[in-house]
Amino acid sequence: MAVTQAIPITRHPYADGSYKKMLIDGQWIDAVSGKRFETHNPATGELLGTVAEGDAEDINRAVAAARRAFEGPWSKVKPYERQGLLLKLADLVEKNFEELSQLDTLDMGAPISRTRGNKLRVLGMLRYYAGQATALHGETIENSLPGEIFSYTLKEPVGVVGAIIPWNGPLAATVWKIGPAIATGCTVVLKPAEEAPLTSLRLAELCMEAGVPPGVVNVVPGYGETAGAALASHPDVDKVAFTGSHVTGQSIIRASAGNLKRVSLELGGKSPDIVFADADLDAAVPGAAMAVFANSGQICSAGTRLFVEQKVYDEFVGRVAEFGKKLQVGPGIDPNTQIGPLVSKDQLERVTGYLDIGQKEGARAMVGGRRLTEGALSKGYFVQPTVFANVQDNMRIAQEEIFGPVISAISFKDTDELVKRANATTFGLGSGVWTTNVSKAYQVAKALRAGSVWVNCYQAMDPAVPFGGYKMSGYGRESGKQHVEEYLNVKAVWIKTA
Repeated sequence: MAVTQAIPITRHPYADGSYKKMLIDGQWIDAVSGKRFETHNPATGELLGTVAEGDAEDINRAVAAARRAFEGPWSKVKPYERQGLLLKLADLVEKNFEELSQLDTLDMGAPISRTRGNKLRVLGMLRYYAGQATALHGETIENSLPGEIFSYTLKEPVGVVGAIIPWNGPLAATVWKIGPAIATGCTVVLKPAEEAPLTSLRLAELCMEAGVPPGVVNVVPGYGETAGAALASHPDVDKVAFTGSHVTGQSIIRASAGNLKRVSLELGGKSPDIVFADADLDAAVPGAAMAVFANSGQICSAGTRLFVEQKVYDEFVGRVAEFGKKLQVGPGIDPNTQIGPLVSKDQLERVTGYLDIGQKEGARAMVGGRRLTEGALSKGYFVQPTVFANVQDNMRIAQEEIFGPVISAISFKDTDELVKRANATTFGLGSGVWTTNVSKAYQVAKALRAGSVWVNCYQAMDPAVPFGGYKMSGYGRESGKQHVEEYLNVKAVWIKTA
């Protein structure tokens, strides 16, 4: 395992330690309480910024602004104009993409190679939603009632959207929430994660520069138990779009009961990644490894349960461990870094806690299994990529979401038994299949209970292809036409013509 060294960079004003306000109704303002919180670089511990700490009163102000915009000028903006705003925003994001990438890297730790690599996806999403803005339509439906009665449907924006995002990919997550809101004519109040709020605030600046009207996009940083809870339960919010843990997702469902607001949830996972003996192992080794180690394992659909056919188990798991051992760990801002830090001290404690649990349960760490504190890593939250062998299905490391660079390698013999075991989880977000047998790939992909199945690849994403979960991984979809539908109501209209 190689360790990179810290390198100096030119600080963007959003990462220079200064104070950042929240955006409500087109104005940058302080929290009503005057409270602030700090955000730090997880690789070094240095202060990146101080941020206004929103709570229930700030959420009230933001929701009121969003409601005024929704019922006022924004309701008269035509699809072509909404499309133009999204295209202008996409151009601005493209122009400023390097600084946005650096903000993501500095605030949550992802390697700069990864955040820069998100460019196609982020710009693709904005331009996809722009295209959808002018493609919204209802239907004319011939009914069977007697007489002359004309029936048709309208697609209308659901209203004020409360959006709550996690910290593991702030730029993409923000676009994933505000893009469809603008496209459909909704307004949005976004609460970014307290661990990494800077990119969302900078993107809000670009929204204003693009000409998005006041009140259409509002950003209120704060903590989940205060600002997030107030947004989820607010009686004047029509829909909540949430990405995060299943525990928080359950609390959002309970909070939504007050006004039966629409809810879409993209939650956690414990995804099976299945390697058959007939797979192209040379491709499957890095594929299965980076299905977990990418972003230091902080990906909800990571293929953390690595099922390997018994006849190649020892060879394959050994090769994955060797691959993990050679990955370069260091501060994300170094372009040579492949594995950055975990986002926070709390996340570090969570992951290292599971490393201890795995070894106590009898799993064998073939590589990793510890925190890294050497040299440039001493002040950061670094965990070595870890591969546990001899993992049993009932072990906690095979059942619970760790959200760190930890693979649990499990052996299997029989395909039918494998499918049952792969589906034996409360989650159902992602899954992978590695085989050169087309029939086997088709049959296993059909049998897996998960929202995405990747065959001979992992984590492929496209703005036009829906993403979401089964079971405790949530409901609703993001990306694709299904995503836009989440922000629309369907109204039936009947006209008696005679």
